[in-house]
Amino acid sequence: MIDLQFLGKTRTKAKLKKSYTQAKVSYLNRIRWAVSVFYFGMGLCFATWASRIPDIKTSLHLSEGALGTILFALPLGQLIVMPFSGKLVTRFGSHKVLIVALFMYVVSMTNLGLATAAWQLSLGLFVFGIFGNLSNIAVNTQGVYTEELFKRTIMASFHGMWSFAGFTGALVGLAMLSLQLTPYIHFIIVAALVLLMMLFNFKYLIKAKEKIQTEQKKLFSKPDSSLLWLGVIGFCCMASEGVMFDWSGVYFKDVIKAPGPLVILGYTSFMIMMASGRFIGDAIILKFGRKVVLQVSGILISSGLFTAVFFPYVIPATIAFMFVGLGVSTIIPTVYSVAGKTPNVSPSAALTTVSSVSFLGFLMGPPIIGYIAELSSLRFSFAFIGVFGLLIAVMVSRIKAIK
Repeated sequence: MIDLQFLGKTRTKAKLKKSYTQAKVSYLNRIRWAVSVFYFGMGLCFATWASRIPDIKTSLHLSEGALGTILFALPLGQLIVMPFSGKLVTRFGSHKVLIVALFMYVVSMTNLGLATAAWQLSLGLFVFGIFGNLSNIAVNTQGVYTEELFKRTIMASFHGMWSFAGFTGALVGLAMLSLQLTPYIHFIIVAALVLLMMLFNFKYLIKAKEKIQTEQKKLFSKPDSSLLWLGVIGFCCMASEGVMFDWSGVYFKDVIKAPGPLVILGYTSFMIMMASGRFIGDAIILKFGRKVVLQVSGILISSGLFTAVFFPYVIPATIAFMFVGLGVSTIIPTVYSVAGKTPNVSPSAALTTVSSVSFLGFLMGPPIIGYIAELSSLRFSFAFIGVFGLLIAVMVSRIKAIK
């Protein structure tokens, strides 16, 4: 079996300057706000693209199968650059990579609105995925540094900002649809907003002295079995999440037959609950435990998707997508937390294995939906993904590391 830990051979170790570690609380809060803004900017860009998928599908006259194939280009771009993202961040510094990568992420988003052919959209999504992954690695590195300064866990709030941006992007998309603006004009407006946010906050990013540490590992080795099971749970969650990002709007337009701007109501409801779940998830886990929360989360995913399949009407489907959003909100953060505490495995190696397996779900979920929909129907393909939630609930009970 190939050891996916090869992606994490190069790690970033940073020595924070005294000017940061001895800074006043007010300045630390300003740093935290700046990093949060970059998370928000990334989430807003992605949500902006996702909110206009149904319109772009219609304008390019794409079938479900064709759209599924094209959507494969985005995670493919992310996957291609994944082995190099960490090295680039280490070599040039997370603050520099983040500024350049997010700028290019914004530019590549606007280019998606110019696509007039399927191949142009595929190429645009591939580039969008590349800079999305670079931005993701860099901004999470900044998040780790900021957490170190505060000496307490604040990473969940950063991811909550990304989800909140998704909700905001959906509302902006609703407004743009109401105004009957084209996707390109919509993307340009959002791009200008994100660039302004970057302009007023980039100087507060943490500039850390970094060095490379290389772990010597064999290319072929057997990963810890518990990590593989955690990865499979992550796979099921991210497959469900990816489907909601890319297909919820299409589902509301083609299956629910939602009128006009209401086609993004399902995506909006999903993002609201995912963001809410991430902001309150730590408190819920503290009260009920990881195992119970993960099992309930899996059941919520399945219940939501099956409800949308059996009751394809605006109100039931909206509530159903809220269930799915709440279900996926805590799974990945919890799985990563458990993986980082695996005995005899360094946290970076454990997280690399789990995140690599998990990411395959995000890579494969949306295209699979398109292919199944082409062969049968979009409702049947959503029911197929709904089984993943039940698998999560079952697998959680079999992993001793989850308590």
